Amino acid sequence: MPILFIVSIVLQALLIAHCIKTGRNTIWIWAIALLSYAGILAYLLVEVLPELTGSRTARRAGRGMKRILDPHGDLRRYEQQARVGVNVANLQQYAEELVRKGRYDDAIAEYRKALTGLYEHDPNLMLGVARAEFEKGDATAARTTLDDLIRLNPDFRSQEGHLLYARALEGEGNFAKALDEYKVLAPGYPGAEAPVRYAQLLMAQGRDEEARKIAQELLDAARIAPSHYRRAQRFWLDQAEKLAAG
Repeated sequence: MPILFIVSIVLQALLIAHCIKTGRNTIWIWAIALLSYAGILAYLLVEVLPELTGSRTARRAGRGMKRILDPHGDLRRYEQQARVGVNVANLQQYAEELVRKGRYDDAIAEYRKALTGLYEHDPNLMLGVARAEFEKGDATAARTTLDDLIRLNPDFRSQEGHLLYARALEGEGNFAKALDEYKVLAPGYPGAEAPVRYAQLLMAQGRDEEARKIAQELLDAARIAPSHYRRAQRFWLDQAEKLAAG
């Protein structure tokens, strides 16, 4: 028997045993058994290497590979946690994953389950509902939920929630009020999205000069910002460059 084949069999057996012993997802057993060295390499990179190195990069790479090999793994785990340990944290985590998967109605239902008792008017849960409603395409429902959030939690502050409120108003076609909200939000927003959306709406309303000015100011500030900021905001800075160019 070729030596590579023998080595493959030995490694597959060892890693399958490791997978079972450490309680890894059983999909790895099939990947290791059927893909030979490709499965072995994937398992080592995703499950073993991050554990050994403990580095943030390794852990991030491992999570990315897990999502590729088992895209619904997190969803299954969060669902199981929400069903076995019924508490607000588990329900919220499951609902957030449902939103990421585009299952907005299911996410809203899970958020509603959590909005009971002491958490009946919890602002973070209500914000989650509004986000799911907006992503679903119902800007009016999202704005209504956010209005209720503000009324029931007058001291709550959230940049994310404020941006969502402005976008909901824009989605409803209430452009004047949306511009007012963007104008207040954009200067202090911790990122480029809010000022870019403000400039985009100004441009759409025919206020080109104002839009270009905001975009250019954002680009000027980005040039002296840390490199990690520019990397994180690359998409929105690209949009700002298009706006500044006219």
